[in-house]
Amino acid sequence: MSTPEPEKAFEAPWHGQVFALTVALSEAGHFAWPEWAAVFSARLEADGQERELDGSEDYYVAWVAALEEMLVDKGIAEAGLMTQMKALWTEAFLSTPHGEAVKIGG
Repeated sequence: MSTPEPEKAFEAPWHGQVFALTVALSEAGHFAWPEWAAVFSARLEADGQERELDGSEDYYVAWVAALEEMLVDKGIAEAGLMTQMKALWTEAFLSTPHGEAVKIGG
């Protein structure tokens, strides 16, 4: 008789990473959790008006968008720089051979 596998808390590693980053930023005092919850809820509502949400990947895409919004609104990050960095990481990811570490400019 085998032991059942524990249920995964997150479907993809990046889901857990963005969750942990948000918790860390809140715990460091950059924003209060209720403030975060309001911004995230508004993002989910807006996204839900554009298309039907299924609560999986789209939930974390909305999470990232809400976090980016908070970072810009709080002056922690610049929108243009985040856009530039996302483009660089996307290019690096798409040009990195499978199994190798993804590096910007590498």
